[in-house]
Amino acid sequence: MTNAYEDIKLTTDGMIATITVDRPHLLNAIRYHTMLEIDDALDAIESDESVRVAVLTGAGTKAFVSGGDISIMAKGLEYVQTLSEVPKGQEVCSRIENFPKPVIARINGYALGGGTELALCCDIRIAVESAKMGLPEIKLGIIPGYGGTQRLPRLIGVGRAKELILTGDRITAQQALEYGLVNRVVPMAELNKTVYEFAQKMASYGPVALQMAKAAINNGLQADMRTALQLEARCYSICFATEDRVEGMNAFLEKRKPNFQGR
Repeated sequence: MTNAYEDIKLTTDGMIATITVDRPHLLNAIRYHTMLEIDDALDAIESDESVRVAVLTGAGTKAFVSGGDISIMAKGLEYVQTLSEVPKGQEVCSRIENFPKPVIARINGYALGGGTELALCCDIRIAVESAKMGLPEIKLGIIPGYGGTQRLPRLIGVGRAKELILTGDRITAQQALEYGLVNRVVPMAELNKTVYEFAQKMASYGPVALQMAKAAINNGLQADMRTALQLEARCYSICFATEDRVEGMNAFLEKRKPNFQGR
């Protein structure tokens, strides 16, 4: 994978790819260009069959993504411009949410505004103890624009989501854990170990099964139970028709580790 980017870095280590928002001088604040680069990096990860899991994080030790780049936003955008740029940001977030490979958010500090919204799109969220999360857009006279008003209530409930969005309050990593906003909270010294152990564990499984499990959950949540169960059955059947299913079951019976190939 190439790394000809201005706002991000894309690296790979075996079956794991890492996208790092690399604007530490601005606490990794994102702009429209950042989202375009993340989208391009997702293209590279999706097309690389050797990569099975992606990690999204921020450069340095202070911030995951501190929000939108206010220095740009304060200059004002034409109404017509927001009609194109905001939907594109939403599109990138939705792509992360529905990406065919698991995506882990490595929350290494502030995750505010767009940072919380990016984290919400990921499948697993692991935060450092010092992390702060929230959607403070209301304090700027705007609202979350990358899916925060929709994903947050679905994840933590309407009452808590409205409290966070309508007050703009920040919460600690421990509060985020209690709310169900993150999966784990760890000391900074253990962050990499925890994140990449999660990634390695998932990467050791069959890619088709990972994709189908994620698709069944995500799409099923948008449907009634009967339709969702039909979707689950289709995803199950797809898995059952793979060579990986044969390998997984044979490995279990033979008491050995499976060697999944993604087919």
